[in-house]
Amino acid sequence: MNFVEELRWRGMLHDMMPGTEELLQKEQVTAYLGIDPTADSLHIGHLCGVMMLRHLQRCGHKPLALIGGATGMIGDPSGKSAERNLLTEDILRHNQDSIKKQLSKFLDFESDAPNRAELVNNYDWMKEFSFLDFAREVGKHITVNYMMAKDSVKKRLNGESRDGLSFTEFTYQLLQGYDYLHLNSVKNCKLQMGGSDQWGNITTGTELIRRTNGNEAYALTCPLITKADGGKFGKTESGNIWLDAKYTTPYKFYQFWLNVSDADAERYIKIFTSLPKEEIDALVAEHAEAPHLRVLQKRLAKEVTIMVHSEDDYNAAVEASGILFGNATSDALKKLDEDTLLAVFEGVPQFEVSRETLAEGAKAVDLLVDSAAVFASKGEMRKLVQGGGVSMNKEKLAAFDQVITTADLLNDKYLLIQRGKKNYYLIIVK
Repeated sequence: MNFVEELRWRGMLHDMMPGTEELLQKEQVTAYLGIDPTADSLHIGHLCGVMMLRHLQRCGHKPLALIGGATGMIGDPSGKSAERNLLTEDILRHNQDSIKKQLSKFLDFESDAPNRAELVNNYDWMKEFSFLDFAREVGKHITVNYMMAKDSVKKRLNGESRDGLSFTEFTYQLLQGYDYLHLNSVKNCKLQMGGSDQWGNITTGTELIRRTNGNEAYALTCPLITKADGGKFGKTESGNIWLDAKYTTPYKFYQFWLNVSDADAERYIKIFTSLPKEEIDALVAEHAEAPHLRVLQKRLAKEVTIMVHSEDDYNAAVEASGILFGNATSDALKKLDEDTLLAVFEGVPQFEVSRETLAEGAKAVDLLVDSAAVFASKGEMRKLVQGGGVSMNKEKLAAFDQVITTADLLNDKYLLIQRGKKNYYLIIVK
């Protein structure tokens, strides 16, 4: 497989230095990509870079995932308008361990293959580097004029940020440049990859290598992923879509991909899956014939959810989706864990009732009219129940005065009431 060709047809190639493709065809290349360790989970904004490393390894080259422990303590000005919080070493190490665990789902770190992936942390070679040594060994090779010409610096100095650019952040491109020099010297790393906003920092590294040891060094970037309407990719009203289930449930993760637009699904299935070109072309053609079936979205959501979580999580997410949008059974509902239950019914009207209300048993009509205003009147409820139009936990209410107790609760805390086909209400017992 040709790595550059693979990126090109997938729409994952933004820019590369002359000679990069020739180098990759000539030999097994060690290449690295930096990952920000400011959280103990990656989010889907990281996924394009991670997929680049995945494709690189599949094409026979050696990927290095660099955790930016030192640079994460400072903050990269690229695409940012404010300086980030600094991290302690303990938090940094915890984040690094968590990120490696996630990366292991995409990359082979464990085999004896010559191109097995490695995780490195720039804090390990920067922590003992004194300021004087850095100024003497690194700073003297790159002029301030060269650094000022970078877009990431110019944007911050031209008034886009009210606070300007701190000296700490100004040195970022030198630190990132030194990472490349270090990996070039120690690991024979000849290629750095990143998002298109990293081009200036990456080329500072190639320039530093050229001026210090004269070795070969190349750069390659992927485009910044956006939505077809120009909106920011991976952001929802509740924030980032994380890869860790404790921050974003597999159900919510699955739903994110399932709900992308047709135009985005066609782009994303190339970028965020390892499906071959022929299969993707066939899916695109099938989708074009019947867009309402959302073939692309369903396959995209399946592939990414299984890759990031597991097949069991994917199956559970599909089943959970059926609860809200299909004819799922009460058994399927009872299998949901609390986080997924709340994710599935996020946005439906909620009512809180005290546990005492159900302790002795409460008539459904009293509960759903007086304690929780699901119905405006008892007469309205009686009529709907008689017509078979009211369900509790996906089972039809047998009688409007059916007794409900704590034994009926889901996760010992919730009741799901359905009025008609589409109206859901969640009663939370506290």
